Amino acid sequence: MAHWKKISGGLSGISVGSRSNVWGINPAGSVYRFTNDDATPWHNVPGTATDISAAADGTVWAVNASNEIFRYTGDQGPTAHWKKISGGLSGISVGSRSNVWGINPAGSVYRFTNDDATPWHNVPGTATDISAAADGTVWAVNASNEIFRYTGDQGPTAHWKKISGGLSGISVGSRSNVWGINPAGSIYRFTNDDSTPWHNVPGTATDISAAADGTVWAVNASNEIFRYTGDQP
Repeated sequence: MAHWKKISGGLSGISVGSRSNVWGINPAGSVYRFTNDDATPWHNVPGTATDISAAADGTVWAVNASNEIFRYTGDQGPTAHWKKISGGLSGISVGSRSNVWGINPAGSVYRFTNDDATPWHNVPGTATDISAAADGTVWAVNASNEIFRYTGDQGPTAHWKKISGGLSGISVGSRSNVWGINPAGSIYRFTNDDSTPWHNVPGTATDISAAADGTVWAVNASNEIFRYTGDQP
């Protein structure tokens, strides 16, 4: 994979908020944070998760096998590393502290209200994967591998615009940095043109994550970890 640099370690899930804020989980659910040193890349963080998401502003959320929801607080003092947030989600995506989205096991879509006391607002639609960016962009895919971009903040029309193609996983770093994978593991990048939306990128992945600053990481079926270098001379 010439377009990708292999990073040592073994992860089944990856999330990239920025070049320096990269988190992952291994098949056992252990949580790791990138040290910003490729030679010794991973630092174990207390806790377990089945999905994790990191934002450019440092915000990190996770959900576990019981669909419990947690926000990382380990950078805020010597107390517990995670604050439990009420609700039940199986997937989580964090674009920023104030732009947090999730899905429950039934595929219902929820947006964080920015109030821990009443945290979740249901958004029309269903999804199997969802991704939120710092600039407010949100994309999702459903069980039929259909692709949608959120438009509910743009007027009284439908909440989602269908984009052609078929993806099983989606990651949005910004409006112009959108990546996805299909059920076969092929990798695609959004062309920024809805009429011909997808450009195939060499390599295969089971999870991929794109950041606002252009950073992209991926993991494959063997839990190998890669950072995208195809945009570098």
